[in-house]
Amino acid sequence: MRLKNKAAIVTGAASGFGEGIARRFAKEGARVLLADINIDGAEKVVSEINDEGGDAIALQVDVSSGEQNKIMMDRATEAFGKLDILIQNAAIGMKAKPLVETSEDEFDSLFKINVRSVYLGAIHVFPIFKKQGLGGVIINTVSTAALRPRPGLTAYNATKGALVTMTKGMSLEFAPEKIRVNGLCPVAGDTAMLDGFLGDGSKEEAYDRFVSTVPLGRLCKPRDMANAALYLCSDEADFITGVMLEVDGGRCV
Repeated sequence: MRLKNKAAIVTGAASGFGEGIARRFAKEGARVLLADINIDGAEKVVSEINDEGGDAIALQVDVSSGEQNKIMMDRATEAFGKLDILIQNAAIGMKAKPLVETSEDEFDSLFKINVRSVYLGAIHVFPIFKKQGLGGVIINTVSTAALRPRPGLTAYNATKGALVTMTKGMSLEFAPEKIRVNGLCPVAGDTAMLDGFLGDGSKEEAYDRFVSTVPLGRLCKPRDMANAALYLCSDEADFITGVMLEVDGGRCV
């Protein structure tokens, strides 16, 4: 087991990429806190993980709240006795539209959930990692949207672009404490966000057009993200920090 005796938090873990990461981590021996605003979904996944012999708990969390981020960290350390890994995966998408049709409220909401949350998670987990003196790992879910932006998603693209610089900056600031910080850049997957990205009109045609831009001919699956996160959080990657790992089937080449 590649994460035996490790304790992890995964945000946005009730579905999609976060669920895939949480399930894989549990199978690899990690004790996992699944955090999500959708507590019913998180508890369902936790029940299934535990039925399969894993060790997981659920917590309802609004990741844009500093207070709730602190509660999340405290709950994990109380339950597991320590914390080794923070996967910051929670995010929201948007319906494809021109930037000039994107309201100020939607713009602010995107940055609040997608960017502010990553800052908050980092500042609340850092003291825990430092006090433990064992280092730690932070993985931020970024996106190919940060590297190869698509028209109609400019505000969303901007939130993910901000995470590239934030992740790299964090990796430098946190390195003296042996805390590694990396980003995962998936192409879109068959998750709840996809429908909005496809916009109006024929979903089937839009989906086919989207897939045609991926050289390997499919979208990202939760298992793809889980495998990438597993590697970056394992001891095998103990000299890797500040990278943006593209999980995209060649989309960004």
